[in-house]
Parts: sequence; C-alpha cells; structure tokens
Amino acid sequence: MATRTWPEAVETLTNSILTASRVLVAVAARSLAEHDSEVSLAQYRALVVLGSRGPQRPVDLAEALGVESSTATRLCDRLVTKRLITRRRLSGDRREVTLDLSGRGRALLDAVTDRRRQEIRQIISAVSPDAREDLVRAFGAFADAAGEIPEEKWPRSWDL
Repeated sequence: MATRTWPEAVETLTNSILTASRVLVAVAARSLAEHDSEVSLAQYRALVVLGSRGPQRPVDLAEALGVESSTATRLCDRLVTKRLITRRRLSGDRREVTLDLSGRGRALLDAVTDRRRQEIRQIISAVSPDAREDLVRAFGAFADAAGEIPEEKWPRSWDL
C-alpha cells in the first residue's frame, strides 16, 4: 500500500470521524428520545457544559456552546422554566448572574448519560479487544484537542 500524503491522511481520518460521529449522534438522539418532551439536543449540550465545567456565566456558556449570547440566553430561559438549571445573582449587580444545574437537571443528565453509556458498551463489545486500546488513545486525543473535559474530571456538587 502506498504511503498517504498528509492531506490524504487528514481526509481519510476526517471521513472516519464523520462516520463515527453519525453513530454517536444516533446514540445521543436515542438516549434523549426517552426524554424528548424534556430537552432538545442543544439544551442537552448546555446541560453537559454545566455538568462538566460547573457553574458558568451566561457569556461563558455561550462561548462554550459556540453560539451568540442572545441564543444562549433564550436556551437558558427554557431550561430555567423546565427547572433543569438555576440562575443565581452573584452580587448586588443585577446583571451579574451564574448558571448551574439544578438537582433535576443533574438527574436528567445522569440518566441520559447512563443510557448512552449502556449503548456505547454494546457497540464496543463488537470491537476486537486489540483495537480497543487504539480507540481509547484516539478518542482521548480527539477529546483533548476539542477541549472536552473527561467525565471522571467533572465537578460534582461536593467539589464546588
């Protein structure tokens, strides 16, 4: 087999990750389907950011989600209405607010994550044992490059 050029290798890897991402999006969608009246995928992502990074200012949440502040504010308004997140004033300045998961939001995040974990375990069981360590390294490197915080490092209420 001929050695690939750097652009060819990048394109091959990109296509592989796109294929894997379709699988993972399908897993995420199925895990949310049990709660489909509860949250959208965008709202769920906001819950994940709050769960993984702890309380956030709205502007920081918007940046983490890659959306405009006004979009994040509307999204958070819906999550507050659903009692999945809380807003807290940090000082006498009414504009200074922090967002955090509520107990109900944490429970939903945990339930959806557990459902996803079960389905991912089933998929991984079909992967040869020799390839599993390569997957751990590859997905770890990919998550690190994207700035994603590993779940085992997420803050828990007793850490905050």
